Amino acid sequence: MDAAELDRLVEQIGEEILARTGSAASIAASDTLTGIDPSIAGLIDHTLLRADATRDDIIKVCREARKYNFASVCINPYWVPLVAAELAGCPVKVCTVVGFPLGATSTEAKVAETEAALRVGAQEIDMVQNVGALRGGDYDVVRSDIAAVVAAAHRAGAIVKVILETALLDDNQKVMASTLAKMAGADFVKTSTGFGPSGATVHDVELMRLAVGPEMGVKASGGIRTLDDLKKMAAAGATRIGASASVKIVEATAGSTDGAGAGY
Repeated sequence: MDAAELDRLVEQIGEEILARTGSAASIAASDTLTGIDPSIAGLIDHTLLRADATRDDIIKVCREARKYNFASVCINPYWVPLVAAELAGCPVKVCTVVGFPLGATSTEAKVAETEAALRVGAQEIDMVQNVGALRGGDYDVVRSDIAAVVAAAHRAGAIVKVILETALLDDNQKVMASTLAKMAGADFVKTSTGFGPSGATVHDVELMRLAVGPEMGVKASGGIRTLDDLKKMAAAGATRIGASASVKIVEATAGSTDGAGAGY
């Protein structure tokens, strides 16, 4: 797909969104997850990416993940061996980040980081796209950067989620980035690092879902702190949620107010 074809795709998706009467508002108001139970945890990547996280903090989130059966524990690469050991024997996946949080490292560095994480137990890779290249229209650079990480991860049986950092992009750029990630063979597109100017929005999740179609995953991440936040993102098309307030969210499904989680 060349630049002209990508431009046509952006225009087509824009027209589809405009044709939907109050699309983002109606999705945000919907409640398709009414009656959920604690299995909602299976949507959540239980996340701890703070620079000041300690070994005890990491062990705590692993224990919470085992208790609630979250989809994964998402941590910085240094912690992958510890998390892999803590989660051994349970279905919760080990997720780590690559090129994080700026996305501006070289492709070679991203691939090396990916391969190193995979060797010590990572099963899911959340990579940050080259945001500056995308904004500058260097689409081949963006696609090849993602494709190289995807190839390394897929060789090891791991999946790749591409972080777009949507707060830094306009709608056309979000569609471009989503399409390039799909063309590069990624498994998910993801909204945010959680360290950018803002996090996930219903509008962005809807836009990304339209761009990639039904066959790819969409991960909403950044600022998702409540069960209501999660419901809105899932209704908009998210199939995975990145959150550090995961315990609070899951306990809310059971009517509990005791859960404690610190969202970013």
